[in-house]
Parts: sequence; C-alpha cells; structure tokens
Amino acid sequence: MTATESASPTDAFRAARDALLRHRTDYDGARAEFEWPRPAHFNWALDWFDAVARDRADRTALHIVEEDGTSARYSFDEMRVRSDRVANWLRSRGVAPGHRVILMLGNQVELWETLLACMKLRAVVIPATPLLGPHDLADRIERGEARHVVVRAEDAPKFATVAGDYTRIGVGGGGGLPEGWLAYEDAYDASAGYEPEGPTRGDDTLLLYFTSGTTAQPKLVEHTHLSYPVGHLATMYWIGLQPGDVHLNISSPGWAKHAWSNFFAPWNAEATIFIYNYARFDAERLLAEIEAAGVTSFCAPPTVWRMLIQADLSRLQAVPREVVAAGEPLNPEVIEHVRRAWGTSIRDGFGQTETAVQVANSPGQQLKPGSMGRPMPGFEVTLLDPVTGRPGVEEGEICLDLSHRPVGLMTGYRGDEERTAEAMADGYYRTGDIGSRDEDGYITYVGRSDDVFKASDYKISPFELESALLEHEAVAEAAVVPSPDPVRLAVPKAYVVLASGWEPGPETAKTLFAHSRETLAPYKRVRVIEFAELPKTISGKIRRVELRAHAAGEPGEEYREER
Repeated sequence: MTATESASPTDAFRAARDALLRHRTDYDGARAEFEWPRPAHFNWALDWFDAVARDRADRTALHIVEEDGTSARYSFDEMRVRSDRVANWLRSRGVAPGHRVILMLGNQVELWETLLACMKLRAVVIPATPLLGPHDLADRIERGEARHVVVRAEDAPKFATVAGDYTRIGVGGGGGLPEGWLAYEDAYDASAGYEPEGPTRGDDTLLLYFTSGTTAQPKLVEHTHLSYPVGHLATMYWIGLQPGDVHLNISSPGWAKHAWSNFFAPWNAEATIFIYNYARFDAERLLAEIEAAGVTSFCAPPTVWRMLIQADLSRLQAVPREVVAAGEPLNPEVIEHVRRAWGTSIRDGFGQTETAVQVANSPGQQLKPGSMGRPMPGFEVTLLDPVTGRPGVEEGEICLDLSHRPVGLMTGYRGDEERTAEAMADGYYRTGDIGSRDEDGYITYVGRSDDVFKASDYKISPFELESALLEHEAVAEAAVVPSPDPVRLAVPKAYVVLASGWEPGPETAKTLFAHSRETLAPYKRVRVIEFAELPKTISGKIRRVELRAHAAGEPGEEYREER
C-alpha cells in the first residue's frame, strides 16, 4: 500500500494537488511526480470543499456581478453552510442517494449551492441549459430517469407538458410558481448542521451529461465522484490556477465546460470563481469588470476572444496572468492580437464532456503556432491510425491508453453498452478527433472523425437539426453541415430538397427559418439554407464531406436568417 493509498481522502487529494502546484511551470516535473489519487471513498463536497471552508473560512469562493451593477460575494464557509441547508431541505423533500436531479439554472448562487448539496446527498446531477425546450426536457426526464428538477421559476411553464412523477422545485418564483411546485427559498430555513447518510464510494455516479452525437438521441455521459472532481486537477494545472486567484470563465451553465472551469478547477485550487452575469455581450463592459474584480486568470471560448479583440484590450492596467481558450481551434491572428496588447499568449486546451482536459499548453512552456500542446499530467495520449488501428502514428485519432487509465475519464455512456464498448475498444478510449504529433510531442488538432461540429462553442449534431427540418411538410430531405462564420467560427447550414408543391426561394426559406426557431433551442437553429440536390453514395448515404467542402468554398444561392 502506497502512502497515497493509506492517507485520508482529503490528504491524498491535497498531496496530488500540491504536486501540481509545485510544478506549475515545470511540465516534465509535473508529469514525473503526479499520480492520480484513487481513494475507494471520496465525496469532493464533504472531503475537499468543506475542508477548504474550514481552513479558508473567510476567503471569497464565489463573486457574482450582475449586469445592473449589483454584486454579491460568498465566502467558502458561507457556501458550506448554504449548501448544508439546501442538502437538508432537499432530503426532507425526498431527494435520496442515487436519485437523479435535473439542475437547470443560470449563473446564480443557487446553482453552486445545489450542486454542492446534491454531491453531499449522493444524488446524481443532470446538468441542463435553460435554453432547452419541452421536447428536450421530456427526453431528459424519461431517459435520465429524473426524480426531481430544480429550475428557474421562469422556466417552470416548460414542464407543463412534460409528463412524469418528479418533484418540481422552482428558484426565484416570489410566490408565483405554478401549482404543485416547491419554492427553493424555503431551503434557507432548514438546519445548517448536515450529517451525511453513509459513505460515498469513489465510483458512485455523480453526473450525467446529455451530449450531442450523430444518432437520433444525445448520449448520456456518466461521471463519478472521482472522474470530474479529481480529474479536473489536470484542468487546474492547465489553467495555471493558484490559491487566492480570481478566475473568470465564460461558459453557459448546463454544459460540461461550466463544471470544468466554473466549479471544480478553481475550487480545487482554493481560488475565487468570478462571474459577470450579462445577458448581452459587451466587450468594453467585460474588460471593465475584469479590472474591477482583479481577475488573475481568464478562460473563454474562441468566439468570445474574437469579439473581445474588437475592443481596446490595452485599456487594462492589470491584465490577467493566465489566459486560456478551449472548445475549438483558435485563430492565430487572435492569439497575436492579445499577445501584443497584454504581453501574454492565449494557451489552448483540448478535452471533451467525456474527460477532463487531455492535451494543453501549460504555463511556462514553449508555445508552437497552431498546436494545442502536450498531454497533461496523468494522461497517456496516443494517436491511432483511423484505418488499421495501429498506435504511435504521426497523424491519427487522439486516444487515451487504458492500461494507464486516467481518473479524468468517464465511466461510459449510460444505458448504451454498445457505444461504450466502441469508444473503449482494444484498450484505448477513442475521442473521435484527429490530431498530428511532432517530434517534441506537441499535438495539433486536425478535425472531427465524424460529422458533429461546433458553432459558438456549442456542439451541434446534424441529425437533430435534420430531424427537426423533416418535421415540416415542405422538406423532403435535408442535410446540415457547418458554414463558415467570422464570429461564431461556424453556423448550421441546411441543404434542403423540397417536397412536391413547394418552390425554392426567399419565402420558403423564411418559412423554414421560422420552423427552426419554433422547434430548436436557440444555439441549434439553422442559420443558412440552400435548396439543392444531395450528393449520395451508391448505397444511398449522403456524402457530407462534399457538402462541407461546398459550404466552405463557393456555395450556390443561399439564404441567411435575418438577425
């Protein structure tokens, strides 16, 4: 038995964390010394967060600034007490270990309270974006086997047509919740003394993420009490977070990146999470808030970086020490613009909902143009030939060696053994992404091996959008691919074959755009339409590769949604 295995869960976690802090700018040293803590029993909220709250009681854990200028700060100890009250109240309302809870809130303190509380209760959290509509929510209730929902009061009406036997909890209703809904605010009257109901196994399920795929239904990515809480030690290392830092991450609740960088990574480092809770993006205002809050580390998707450089970055007197980006490749001109203005370079990182950050440019390391860096401590990355499966090639599918299985990897796809077996075949976890590796071990992203693409940092499944279009009587066939966009990197473009009786033109396009708005969440909406025949293989499959090339080149007569 090693010293790490014999230590308490808190001590084992701290020892691994501190090893990364010691080697914050020493990549080789971190790779050599770091070992994943793998305690049999571990509850991050109880064993780590509450321990930090005892040691750093008055340090600010969460700082939220609203668009109207109002501000609220919550210390680590305040968050411990608030989450204890919420846990006690949820337990009194029937939430028990193993129950699935849909958590659909914005960037508000109740989001952090509830996630901590559910961890303490050993409930399973299903994060959901408030952008979802009734159809998506019904799918999550049914396939996620949800027993409870915690949502903003304004979103409660979405559940009016969502059948099921589940507890409905509304946040911020002010007495205006629909009949049968419980008011979250009652939780603050519950006892502040929380006692856990039995130990938490490290391999107990903690999170279920619905993520887009190429099939009809989103996948359910399953994470445990180790895989995300402990796995995001790697994310902490990539960002370069240290105790006492003030960290700002631009990310929407409900998505995995929010848990990465707005929950686990900063609190693993005993840093402050800073949120500027805007409704409409304003680059100048964001820069002002960064300066006012004393932000030391800043993470944003490339879409935000591309909008930020339209502002005067040089106005900041104290620039963030660490600046990172993830979600999609970042344009070199954006990196250079920020370097000239701030004297620091944006560092890329690569990961998935299924994992923590796998490959990244960590602090203090040489940056190579276009490269997303090297494997993070604890991750053994190999490239497999997509055809032969041979490992160690210069360009191939980015895979994780399961003989050195990292803690920061999902259990699998819940309820889909076939898909899990496919993803974990032959001793490797297969990301579905293609990369190339140079002689120094730096990996450059090449592209997806399937048809899922990203638009404004949101993962888009063509199948879902095509299915929605086919619901309209005007559409006989449809295929969706990414169309280049100067701000969003890409937007969904639909190639449409019309049904008999419908004519191509602006009026038909307008009708289909309206249908897209009615049936799809805002981030999924079709933004460009072209009426055309679809190229197909002999077997009748649509040749998306041709459509993608066409959309990226010289498209025909296309129609764009008015904004």
